[in-house]
Amino acid sequence: MSALTGQCSTIQEQRDRWERKRSRTAKELVKTEQFYCEQLKLVTTYFVEILKAKGTLGPDIRENIFSSIKEIHSVNQSLLVHVENSYFGRGFDQFCPHLQHYNTYVDNIYNASKVLGITLKKNKAFRRFKKLQESRAEFKDHKLEDLLQLPVQRIDQYMHFLQDLTANTTPDNPEFEQLSRAVTAVSEVSQRIQNNTRRHENHLQLCRVQKLLKGRSTKVLAAGRWYIREGWLNMVPPKGKEAKPKMFFLFSDMLLQAKRCSPLDPTNGDKFTGQHMFPLKACAVEKVFGHTKSKGGLLSLTFPKAKLLLMSSNQEDLNDWYQSLSSAIRKLQSKETVVYQRAEPPPRQRALHAADSHNTPSSSSSSSSNPVRKRNMETSEDRERAQKPPVEWEGSAPKRMKQSDAPGQSSVEVSTSGCVIL
Repeated sequence: MSALTGQCSTIQEQRDRWERKRSRTAKELVKTEQFYCEQLKLVTTYFVEILKAKGTLGPDIRENIFSSIKEIHSVNQSLLVHVENSYFGRGFDQFCPHLQHYNTYVDNIYNASKVLGITLKKNKAFRRFKKLQESRAEFKDHKLEDLLQLPVQRIDQYMHFLQDLTANTTPDNPEFEQLSRAVTAVSEVSQRIQNNTRRHENHLQLCRVQKLLKGRSTKVLAAGRWYIREGWLNMVPPKGKEAKPKMFFLFSDMLLQAKRCSPLDPTNGDKFTGQHMFPLKACAVEKVFGHTKSKGGLLSLTFPKAKLLLMSSNQEDLNDWYQSLSSAIRKLQSKETVVYQRAEPPPRQRALHAADSHNTPSSSSSSSSNPVRKRNMETSEDRERAQKPPVEWEGSAPKRMKQSDAPGQSSVEVSTSGCVIL
C-alpha cells in the first residue's frame, strides 16, 4: 500500500513540474507576443500607412520593402487575443493556416534589405522621412532595418515556445494535438528560412570569388552552383619541373585553377587570373600519399583529358581538400543518374498497328485452315523483310546522334569532357 502511495505521489510530482514549466513558458510567450505586436504596429502605422497616404514611395518599392508585414500584423493580433486568454492550442491552430504570409515575407527579406538600401541612397525625401519617424519616442532608438527582421526572428522563437509547451502538455490534454500540429507547421517555415539563408550566403561567396578574378572571361556565377572552399596548393608538373603554387577554388560542379596577377598591375594587383576550369562530373580523386600522420601529402585528380597532381605540406589541409573533393564528386555523379523510357511510336505507325490488329482474326482463321499457305506466306514475308532496310521509328531505338547534333547539349557535353582553358 505504501509503495502504491509513493508511486502516485511521484507521478503527481512529475505532473506538477510539467505544469510549472508550462506556466513559465506560457507567460513568456504572452509577454513577448505583446511586445512583438507593438513593434509590428510601429512599422505598419508610421511607415506603411503614412507612406501610402503621402505617396513618397511608389507601390512597387513599398511592396518590395515591406512585403506582407501588414498581413502578418493582422494575423498576430488575432493570435495575441487567444494566448492572452490562455487558448494556446486553439490560437496556434487558427494561426498556422496563415503562415503563407510569413513564407512570402521570409522569401523577400534579402531583397527588401537591398531595395531599402538603394532607396535610401537615391530618395532624399524618404531618407528624411525615415529619420524623422525613427526619432519618435515610441521607437526607442530602434531602426527600421532592425524592425523588418522581427518576423524572421519570431519564427525561431515560436519554435522554442511550441516545443516547450508540447513537451510539458500531457497527451490526454485537448491542446496536445493542436500544439503538435503547430510545431510541424512552424518548423517548415523555420527550415525555409534556413534554406534561404544558405542560398544567400552562397550567392555572396560566388560574388566575392567573381570579384577576385580579373576580367569577365571566367564565369563563376551560375544557377545551381555552390561554393565549397578555396586555398593554395602546389601543382606538380608532369615533366619533373619545380612545383608551383596555384590558387584553387572548389565549387559543387567544377574546380577552378588561378594564379595571382602581377603586383605591378595598378588595377588588378590584388586579383587572380583564371587559368583552367576542371569539371568534376567525370573526375576521380586519389590520395597518393599522406595517409599517415606525415607532413603533407599528394592528391591525384584524373579528368577525361587532364591530370593534376596537387601537393600540400599541411596534412590537415590536404585531408580537408580530399574530403571536400570526394564529397563534391560523389554528389555530382549521383545526380547524373538518368532513366530512359521507350518513346511512343508516331501516329502513322500506330495506325498501321491498329489496322494489323483488326485484320488479325481473319488472317489467323484462314491460315489455321490452310497450314501450307501459311508457311508460304511466312516464307515470302521473310524474303521481303530481308530485302528491305529496317524502318526506324521515332519511338524505337533511335540513331546515335553526333555530339554536335544534340540540341542544347553540345556546349555542355564538350565542356564536361575535360578542362576548359581560360
